[in-house]
Amino acid sequence: MPILALAALTGVAFSLGIRPPAAPDTLTRRPPPPACTRDSGLVLPEGFCAVVVAERLGRVRQITVLPNGDVVAALGGAQGGVVLLRDTDGDGAAETRKQFGDEGGTGVGYRDGYLYFASSTRVLRWRWTPGDLLPQGSPETVVDRLPSGGHGAKTFAFLGGDTLIVNIGSATNSCQREDRATRSPGEDPCVELETRAGLWRFSASRPGQRPADGVRYATGLRNAMALGVHPATGALYAAPHGRDQLGANWGFTDQQNAELPAEEFMRVNAGDDFGWPYCYYDPQQRKKVLAPEYGGDGRKTGRCERTQDPLVAFPGHWAPMAIAFYGGTQFPERYRGGAFVAFHGSWNRAPLPQQGFRIAFVPFDARGTPVGSYETFASSSRGATALRAAGVAVGPEGSLYIGDENSGTIWRVMTAR
Repeated sequence: MPILALAALTGVAFSLGIRPPAAPDTLTRRPPPPACTRDSGLVLPEGFCAVVVAERLGRVRQITVLPNGDVVAALGGAQGGVVLLRDTDGDGAAETRKQFGDEGGTGVGYRDGYLYFASSTRVLRWRWTPGDLLPQGSPETVVDRLPSGGHGAKTFAFLGGDTLIVNIGSATNSCQREDRATRSPGEDPCVELETRAGLWRFSASRPGQRPADGVRYATGLRNAMALGVHPATGALYAAPHGRDQLGANWGFTDQQNAELPAEEFMRVNAGDDFGWPYCYYDPQQRKKVLAPEYGGDGRKTGRCERTQDPLVAFPGHWAPMAIAFYGGTQFPERYRGGAFVAFHGSWNRAPLPQQGFRIAFVPFDARGTPVGSYETFASSSRGATALRAAGVAVGPEGSLYIGDENSGTIWRVMTAR
């Protein structure tokens, strides 16, 4: 065919909106993984290494990775907002940083062409196409006027259809008449449970919702910041922050105060009740027991027999912050379908040494059930309490991304070549 005729036909095709197919390698090709090191600041299992994506970002909270590989992090504090990180040359480090938003927050996620972000009082979303560096226009408020104070940080998860699940933490430690006061009895019933200390279901797409538009999905969760949805089953899982001050308020020993209650990892179904503030989970007895605010003596179960037990019990006061299920194929088979849980530690084990400060891994079987207990996947090489992990996410290429609230660092963890 003459060159001029070919050019004319090509022009007609483009005018009709018909574009020639891209070459096969441009549709499937990904850049080679960057060189990484075992001296990145993280202690990792054999066979893994990491590269620093970005440092000194501020108070990094939860993170998500967009389909094109851009990393997006929520930033807490007065100078917070959202930061987008892009690696433009394939070395693993983000050369491009774009920050936006006028308030700090914790929850962040991407779904169906929108980037969602949760401050302490609302859930926002921006229209977003992967590849963008900044939002398209002003944010849309999905849910507004969420209760703040106490455990005010908001996180969320997407379930099937149009479902947005929002964590609304408790206002108090254990619903006492006088919060955190020595031997102050608990309110009974605990009226907080009507509006807080649970998960609420909203529409993910309807703007202008208020708390009254939500439906309580599950209750008895003091502060379920860590939420995750299993990629194969679509089931929702949570790891809430357990209660504090059994020693200071109720005379428990230092050892008991440090270990009780366990941090719980559970599957959450609509209508579940996990027992806060009336109950807490004792890992030694492997059961929920009645809290002292409600007449408990460390052994009685009472009303707690009707609540849900956890699937996995972590040590007390580790402070779970985020859950990421591994749906990639880069990591070895045993990691696939399992859960990575970010912990940033807590103060309430004192005077005993503090713990947590890590990424833990919970293996799952093919049916979507945890297998055994947990193991430490990542910690800091700079000290036992240096890594305050607040974010964890899986990228489209199968790497694991970890965010540290303490140093403002985000790492990309890969299998070592």
